[in-house]
Amino acid sequence: MTTSRRLADRKVARFEKNITKRGSVPETVKKGNDYPVGPIVLGFFVFVVVGSSLFQIIRTAQNAGYF
Repeated sequence: MTTSRRLADRKVARFEKNITKRGSVPETVKKGNDYPVGPIVLGFFVFVVVGSSLFQIIRTAQNAGYF
């Protein structure tokens, strides 16, 4: 048996062993409610979105003659 064949067999055996373990991860390994962005980035995003919408509302009201 050649070296590459041995490595391929070892890789296949490792893959097949992982197939039988799929879905049986202990509860402590799974992450909880972890957000993909931090609270500062989320706050900045909300600030930009809400601020720009308020700015647009005020600009529209001024062009319409309400203020």
